[in-house]
Amino acid sequence: MPNIVNRFLPATGSEESRWERPGPTPDQQRRDVIGVLIVILVSAVALELSRGAGAMAEERSPIWLQHAVLAVMILPLMLRRRFPVAVMLAMSALFIALGLWIPALSLQLSFQVAYFASLYSAVAWAKDRRVLWLGTTVVVVAMALWLILALTVSSTFDGLIESIQEGDETSRGILDPLTSIALYNSIVNIAYFGGAILVGLSSWRNALQRAQLAEQAERITRQSAELARRAVIEERLRIARELHDVVAHHVSVIGVQAGAARRVLERKPEVAAEALRTIEQVSREAVTDMRGLLGVLRSGALDEDPKENEGRHPEPGLADLDALAQSQRAFGLEVDFARVEDVPGALEEVSAPLALSVYRTAQESLTNIRRHSTASAAVLTLRAGRSGGQRWVELETVDNGRPRQRAESGSGYGLQGVRERVALHRGTAEIGPRSNGGWRVRARFLLH
Repeated sequence: MPNIVNRFLPATGSEESRWERPGPTPDQQRRDVIGVLIVILVSAVALELSRGAGAMAEERSPIWLQHAVLAVMILPLMLRRRFPVAVMLAMSALFIALGLWIPALSLQLSFQVAYFASLYSAVAWAKDRRVLWLGTTVVVVAMALWLILALTVSSTFDGLIESIQEGDETSRGILDPLTSIALYNSIVNIAYFGGAILVGLSSWRNALQRAQLAEQAERITRQSAELARRAVIEERLRIARELHDVVAHHVSVIGVQAGAARRVLERKPEVAAEALRTIEQVSREAVTDMRGLLGVLRSGALDEDPKENEGRHPEPGLADLDALAQSQRAFGLEVDFARVEDVPGALEEVSAPLALSVYRTAQESLTNIRRHSTASAAVLTLRAGRSGGQRWVELETVDNGRPRQRAESGSGYGLQGVRERVALHRGTAEIGPRSNGGWRVRARFLLH
């Protein structure tokens, strides 16, 4: 039996041995009490039926004492889940003591089932598995002791052997009565004990699996919430970059045109009026773009009026780069735009999110030229190609100016936003002055 126990109990230090099964709930304790009372009642009826069949004919103890002893054997099961190991040890002692005191009662089915129920409960509910192993060893030793005492002291077995010896010779087995009885009882008890241990282990491991599944479900829930939180943060950062690009571009244009209008307001009113019309147009575009971005924040959170979406425009993409370059000429910056494809139609493979990142990179680059450079011309080039089996799209902005002496200091968010956009698509960014003068922003985005 110890080998069987060592085989099926978890190894010391393993995750299973460290886990403690939660104690019984009040509902389970209440069911245990009710169940024990029902078993005592059924056992009393079974005892009287067996008495009527003559099974208790040799027993001379008072009937009330027999019922009391049987109830004492069953009563500890009320605490089988709350104090599993203690109940198992107590019932082992009761099984031996009461079995030797009134041997006929030890043959009652309820008497034996109660004992094995305590063993099952100990294996299924014990929190400390080391204590359980020690307690199970004690139980195995107690079983062996009980078998030895039953075969040597109990009058029940003496009477059984006498009845076999007085019987017909042809009814005897291949072994002598004492050996046959000893082997038979050993096999039966090993089967009962082994079955109780295995069923108890199965119950305990099922509880462990349920606890692990519940923990995994809780972990998945926490991870899902964390992923959702990160997604919201990343989306907010993306929108913050979009807002920065939109505001920086349009406000820069408005500032340039407002300054030009102020300088020529008295001498050339028609030029000032044209500048003011440009300011009006750009401000409307800025409001429209910001409304669209703020609408992204609102979508899914509030029930929007469909009419609010009517004024929104699609996000800009590669097809809008030419218009972006032409719009810079109105601000005094000549921009030449070129598209270069290694394979015809290669730029059509660019997805909408990537196209938006390319557009915003171009917009930020041109805005920085107007705000921080003396350049009067720039070259905007969009390329598509392949390197090492990986397709890419590249945007390069080059100007011929020098940094302004009194240029307003920027926040740095624009160029940082360019780097983050490129990194998002597993690409590379090259930003800095050119060796022969001017400034270059080159961003290569990888196609998925």
